[in-house]
Amino acid sequence: VQLQASGGGLVQAGDSLRLSCAGSGFTLDYRAIGWFRQAPGKERLWVSCISSTDGSTYYAGSVKGRFTISRDGAKNTVYLQMNSLQPEDTDVYYCAADRRYGSSCHDGPDFGVWGQGTLVTVSS
Repeated sequence: VQLQASGGGLVQAGDSLRLSCAGSGFTLDYRAIGWFRQAPGKERLWVSCISSTDGSTYYAGSVKGRFTISRDGAKNTVYLQMNSLQPEDTDVYYCAADRRYGSSCHDGPDFGVWGQGTLVTVSS
């Protein structure tokens, strides 16, 4: 059971990036999947979540309207589309999965499986 995050890079303010979180060993469609961010020496912050049951999506206030989380079941992958990026979005981004079948973001997911992180750097 693994997650592989990718898609980070160096972009300019106003640009877009799409992060990918590919699952292996389990089906992401049946689990709540979250994206988090973390700067060196700081706590990990929640960014977004997508539920397994009804596909409901949730966003932190700082990214709402700019970021979109989505799934591709055929590819067993969850994406985070990041638009209008700003320097303050610079961080390492991680995806995480709740192991439980049918888990929901609304019911307090237990993110027990983590990807390795992908660095997003936004220059001004």
